[in-house]
Amino acid sequence: MPSVHAIKSCGVAALLTALSGTALAAQLPNRVAAGDTTQTSTVLWGRAAVPGNFTFELSTDQNFSSTLLTHNDPVVDPTLPLKLPVTGLNPGTQYYYRATDAAGNTSTGRFKTNRAAGFNGARFGVSGDWRGELAPYPGIRNAPGRDLDAFIALGDTVYADVSSPAVPAPQATTLAEFRAKHNEVYSERFGLNTLGDLRSSTSVISIIDDHEVTNDFSGGAHPASDPRFSGQPGNFINETPLFNTGIQAFEEYNPLNPERYANTGVDPRMDGKVKLGRTRTYGKDAMIATLDTRTFRDQGLPAANPLDPASVTNYLVQSFNPTRTLLGGRQLADVKSDLLNAQASGTTWKFVMVPEPIQNLGVLNASDRFEGYAAERADLLRFIDQNDIQNVVFVAADIHGTLVNNLTYQNGPGQSQISSGAWEITTGSLAYDAPFGPTVAGIAANLGVPGAIPLGVYNSLPVAQREAYIQGLINAQITPLGYDPLGLQGSGIPATLLQGGYTATNTYGWTEFDIDPLTQALTVTTYGIPYYTEADLLANPSLIAGLQPQIVSQFVVQAVPAPGAAGLLALAGFVAARRRRN
Repeated sequence: MPSVHAIKSCGVAALLTALSGTALAAQLPNRVAAGDTTQTSTVLWGRAAVPGNFTFELSTDQNFSSTLLTHNDPVVDPTLPLKLPVTGLNPGTQYYYRATDAAGNTSTGRFKTNRAAGFNGARFGVSGDWRGELAPYPGIRNAPGRDLDAFIALGDTVYADVSSPAVPAPQATTLAEFRAKHNEVYSERFGLNTLGDLRSSTSVISIIDDHEVTNDFSGGAHPASDPRFSGQPGNFINETPLFNTGIQAFEEYNPLNPERYANTGVDPRMDGKVKLGRTRTYGKDAMIATLDTRTFRDQGLPAANPLDPASVTNYLVQSFNPTRTLLGGRQLADVKSDLLNAQASGTTWKFVMVPEPIQNLGVLNASDRFEGYAAERADLLRFIDQNDIQNVVFVAADIHGTLVNNLTYQNGPGQSQISSGAWEITTGSLAYDAPFGPTVAGIAANLGVPGAIPLGVYNSLPVAQREAYIQGLINAQITPLGYDPLGLQGSGIPATLLQGGYTATNTYGWTEFDIDPLTQALTVTTYGIPYYTEADLLANPSLIAGLQPQIVSQFVVQAVPAPGAAGLLALAGFVAARRRRN
């Protein structure tokens, strides 16, 4: 039988009024979740509607005719979820679990433990960026039916610094307010609870970006560098009360084991601090490393003027300062080690999850991305290149749209571009108004970028023309700097476009990664719905809640090195079948 222990603590009863009307024998308020899963362990999660006894049950039988464990905990404060770490599980096994509170409210969930060995195929989903006022997120309603091995919540899982129905204030500041923000996005609205349904259907890996605390903060900077933290105690922003309150609520509302960095050498910004990044393996099919790009970073650079060549040049030179870090030294060393070990062990696909893009998109708003830390960016990509680490895919969120590109690096500003062999896809927001496309179109029009069109004209175009326009705007910013244009065509990445294009910037949705067990081919599918505003939602909630995700982009990438003759024949048939299906 698995060994178990519970994480138990008591908080402030901030949501009791909202919970007082909960019906008996209903679903739990936020459903249930499982996460931080390995080959032999997981963390079960649930939140009661009322005080009293709370029970977790675990079984390999979906009918719970027999159970592997039954565990009870008292609930004093229903705003504080309960977590149950479970160990001693079997690799590659489907498990079912159930949680019941003192009023009889109950929810069930399922998860698979990670496979320990072999090429079995794997399928997982990724999205980020969902705002409370735009719930209930129909763009992800199809994910629970996709039989995912895991789902990665890639940051901005709440917007603590944006007013919403749960906290109608410009910034959450108290623990009660941060908890209310998390409760809001995992609760039912207009008859749907899509994130609750998703989290109960698979294992979850969760990471922060900035909005779990506040916009564009730099955790490794001194509090005096940011007026929102100035005067708060601590030598770094990641030691301040506002940061720690936001992180406490994030850890409470996600199925994570609490971890902290230790023995990082002489880096006080990391020692004893929260360790949110995770690395997990799925047989020989995949390694997934999820990085925290927010907690340890240096202060961002002053913004460049993209229309002033001197300003651009100065910015690029500053970005190559080798003393500046985005990841923190220990985390950078760890991901390098993980990549090297995955290559040495014969793991095919290496996924690096980074909340902000690592692909070059030009200097506009670059200070919050890897481009503002170009020396460290180059160091990581150079390591991948020089160690011949193959099939590396970076997956990012944050920019609220899907952009795909191969990754090159420079050894210094103005020097030639070198191919890393890796590539990146950004996943669009689950619900952020407005998405990347109309946002960038509006910025271009306001700045008077040559060739820009009014936003109203842009919005009137067919979707394909809108995507082509956005691609043109981005390429016009990056190609003069020597960066490759968007897309994988001509990059050396063995990719075949099956549907849509290499951008999807006008929808809400999520991205699926599917590894074929025979060919090891990776199919990347982005699902989306037309984006909507809060006004659209409130004017016709049933219309918005009824939206169904559709494929807006799909491509397949062959693993390198290519499989043998039998595998190549299978791959050809696989690609042909995908095309027929679409």
